[in-house]
Amino acid sequence: MLAKPIAIALSAASLAVVPGMSVADAAAPKADVTVTITAEGTDMSGVVKSPRPAQCAADRTVKVFKLVRGEPHLFATDTTDLQGGQYVWSTGNTGTEGRFFAKVGGKAGCQSDVSPTIRVRRD
Repeated sequence: MLAKPIAIALSAASLAVVPGMSVADAAAPKADVTVTITAEGTDMSGVVKSPRPAQCAADRTVKVFKLVRGEPHLFATDTTDLQGGQYVWSTGNTGTEGRFFAKVGGKAGCQSDVSPTIRVRRD
């Protein structure tokens, strides 16, 4: 007897919408996001790309992690800026060698992404 009311309550809860988001937004699939990382010496930079750049690439916080004994440690952050038609980020010259990767978190309508890990060496 209790199974139907519980099932109905669970169905209603799955349709919950975040404040400020329409029901259509909640049902829409999240846009793909790609974050890249490259290095010139110990200066790391990259790009955040998406089919919805204004929503998913603009003004995004990119976190750069350094692997220390295989464990990720937050090393630097930057916010994307539009340059030459792309949303770019940069750490500047860190002077630090090692293995690094970049991560951009998800947000409403946008997926998260993690770059491949790269090895950074001084020139």
